[in-house]
Amino acid sequence: MIPDALDSALDAIAPLVARERRAIVGIAGPPGAGKSTLAAALAAHLCKRHPDAAVAVPMDGFHLANAELRRLGLADRKGAPETFDAAGFVHLLHRLRNADELVYAPAYSRVLHESIGGAIAVPPAVRLVIVEGNYLLLDRGPWAGVRPLLDAALYLDAPDRTRTATLLRRQRARGLDGHAARDWVYRSDEANAALVTMTRGHADVVLTRRR
Repeated sequence: MIPDALDSALDAIAPLVARERRAIVGIAGPPGAGKSTLAAALAAHLCKRHPDAAVAVPMDGFHLANAELRRLGLADRKGAPETFDAAGFVHLLHRLRNADELVYAPAYSRVLHESIGGAIAVPPAVRLVIVEGNYLLLDRGPWAGVRPLLDAALYLDAPDRTRTATLLRRQRARGLDGHAARDWVYRSDEANAALVTMTRGHADVVLTRRR
């Protein structure tokens, strides 16, 4: 993980780590910026001190199933705001804020290309929940319910060349040829990136990935 972004993120959330009650930190940013990598690195770093210090929970666990996307005619826009169960994600955040029960959150498999329910355990003892995803700061529809539930919102940016290279590798890894991968990235992912960029001003701290 980019050490500069990790160090900056640790500095930004230090006051929340020090308090006794649970906090929820959000990491937003455009596709391919490195949000999931940063979230995992933050959780791993904090858990070196105590195993229940932090858990990373991805927004991508709320992708609609591929069969449902085909039914809705949205299969070629997977990753757009309307292709997630946003209301379900907000409901999960409410349960996580309460911190009074064991909560199981879904994850997303880049092997199966589907969400997997009950994959991430968040016990009541966990003090910091790190959620990450493209649309945490979006202020329309059910997504507008996310930002008020975050104790701190970080926005991770990255150079376009770095992001698109990551996204192209991701699409090739799921079996697309070079032409199809470029079409997906520049038609779908970059349209989503333009929308996410407009939410940058809702973040408390903007982090920049230099490479």
